[in-house]
Amino acid sequence: MGRAYQNRKDSMAKTSDQKAKVYSKYSREIYVCAKNGGIETESNLALAGLIERAKKDQVPAHVIEKAIEKAKGGGGEDFALARYEGYGPGNSMVIIDCLTDNPNRTFGDVRHCFTKAKCKIGTQGSVTHMFDHSAIFVFPGEDEEAVLEALMMADVDVSDIECEDGKISVFAPNTEYAKTRQALTEAFPGVEFEVDEIQFIPQMFKQLEGEDLEMFEKFLDSLEDLDDVQKVYFDVEM
Repeated sequence: MGRAYQNRKDSMAKTSDQKAKVYSKYSREIYVCAKNGGIETESNLALAGLIERAKKDQVPAHVIEKAIEKAKGGGGEDFALARYEGYGPGNSMVIIDCLTDNPNRTFGDVRHCFTKAKCKIGTQGSVTHMFDHSAIFVFPGEDEEAVLEALMMADVDVSDIECEDGKISVFAPNTEYAKTRQALTEAFPGVEFEVDEIQFIPQMFKQLEGEDLEMFEKFLDSLEDLDDVQKVYFDVEM
């Protein structure tokens, strides 16, 4: 049983570590969102969407509640958004969003990931102009005309609507997130979003192969291992 037991034990430990990282990232993001926008989900739609995503990712209720209570108290860490961008392996374009209480430390950690992958971190705006900063909502449905009409009635600046395989995808500028979410929930009571978030979407995708792809995957892993990193966006088609 020795080797099989050890392999299973290592696998369980790895899964536990991954869950802990997911919980930590959501806890930090919920805390910041609630602290900045208020703890009431009726008025803080970004928090409502974030909590729904956390539940779908099986984040325990006590983790969510603790983060909100922490924000309610008004104390705690003073986290700030830090965004880094640059060119990764295979000339890929990467945007990294972090929440940090020590920007110097976080910048050093992120820069080290670029250096280790033999790449260089860029200056602000070096690659973001090649991405669309969009609010994205995906939910079951087939009547995109009804969705478009509801959004137009709510005066939402819609970028695009797609309908495929019984699912509707709505894209809007990131600044229209709250208005879009409210319009959809009011027009379609009980709607359950499969995707409900703001993302950077590359205007063009590229494919990597061989050593470039292998190095890119290692680069992503090193970024995801950083506690301060919340999300990583890239133009590589995986």
